Amino acid sequence: MECRAGRRNHRTRVSGIMIDLATQLPRLLPKAIAWAQTEAASARTQGEPLTVTESRLAHLVGVRYPEQVRVVERSTLPYPADPELNVAARETGLLGPGMLGLTLGHAVFILSGHRTHRLMSHECRHVYQYERAGSIAAFLPLYLRQIVAYGYEQAPFEVDARSHEIDIVQCKDQCG
Repeated sequence: MECRAGRRNHRTRVSGIMIDLATQLPRLLPKAIAWAQTEAASARTQGEPLTVTESRLAHLVGVRYPEQVRVVERSTLPYPADPELNVAARETGLLGPGMLGLTLGHAVFILSGHRTHRLMSHECRHVYQYERAGSIAAFLPLYLRQIVAYGYEQAPFEVDARSHEIDIVQCKDQCG
């Protein structure tokens, strides 16, 4: 069932040309998946495992394999070098100045200084979503279609991740 009231018409300008992201998504998806897979592979070597507390958080939000999660703290989040992908990611709200974290499979990228229980539980819920889908290639089309259809804030995967955020007080009670 489709809820038209929540849908957004995402049009953006790329190289001076207005594009409809919903129409262009099938063409952009292979490039987006390849970029995400490359970034995730890089995190496997650069990233560090979850802390004991973060592993407990991951279990609480449904992650099946927290030992596979790698966290990379950086001064900037990864952005696609491809100009068209970069603009599309910014225009849809997927990547932008207010973003503190990004999850690509079992890779969690966190903006330096923002590694909190709340953010880690949110990003670990995205890890769970990737695990349920089976791969980056299976998850990303679903996620990006939600972003195009509902906008970042109202996308069902984002609503779900926000509903699983655990703050420091809850963590003390639940993470032991």
